[in-house]
Amino acid sequence: MKFTKMHGCGNDYIYFDCTKEEFPGGAEGEKQAAIKLSDRHFGIGGDGIIIIKRGTKADFEMVMYNADGSRSQMCGNGIRCVGKYVYDAGYTKDCRSADGREFTAESMGAVKILKVEEGQPGDKVTKLSVDMGSPILEAGKIPVALGSGRVIQYPLTIAGVEYKATCVSMGNPHAVVFIDKKPADFPVCEVGPLFENNEFFPERTNTEFAYVENRRTIWMRVWERGTGETLACGTGTCATVVAAILNGLVDAGEKITVHLLGGDLEIVWSGNEGDSVFMTGPAENVFTGNVDL
Repeated sequence: MKFTKMHGCGNDYIYFDCTKEEFPGGAEGEKQAAIKLSDRHFGIGGDGIIIIKRGTKADFEMVMYNADGSRSQMCGNGIRCVGKYVYDAGYTKDCRSADGREFTAESMGAVKILKVEEGQPGDKVTKLSVDMGSPILEAGKIPVALGSGRVIQYPLTIAGVEYKATCVSMGNPHAVVFIDKKPADFPVCEVGPLFENNEFFPERTNTEFAYVENRRTIWMRVWERGTGETLACGTGTCATVVAAILNGLVDAGEKITVHLLGGDLEIVWSGNEGDSVFMTGPAENVFTGNVDL
């Protein structure tokens, strides 16, 4: 079966075009393919696989699996790459806008609006923006084991160290921890899994370790549930900016640049709970090929 390797800020997935054919083996075949193909030594290598289908609630559907075979509700970098793929392939011509530069994609029922930012009709896309929807801030809906209310600077003791977590869902759960220096030397691979599997997070969690340089700039590393540390996480970047605004560290309504290991993303949120978070960033092809499934 043909595949396309793509990445957004180094957050790389293996993409399969199933707009005209079914993925072999159904859901179990998809899960096993994610585990096998994501392996960076014995497979193609990636943070998981993403299957592109025609949507029922939106123009397209993104079916996403982490590297361990678990389903994921949303991936900001992944959905931008889906946008690039369907636009470059000419699939968006009859979608939301006459020029095909605006269209929708769903993932586990959540619909996002994508807009091509760089790339003329007929050209390859290099940058897209996504309306990522409004953040979920209610504890039980994120979910975290805390009953009701917002979870802001909540103290969690991990391996004998107290961290303060601000929790946000962008369709998937995030715990944002602000630290006092750039996270280049932070032990993400040691602390990340302890957050992910802590009983405070009934569905596990993604964890962002972030340093606010100034009111327009954040540095961040991320541990993703089911995958490990990745070079970027779009939903995690959105969650981090939301958390920074809730804590008064950056300004609502302004474009915040977040520096990740794999590149930069730009995030805007008004600060109002019901308003959407907007994310802008790159999407790139790496290579294409064929693989036996």
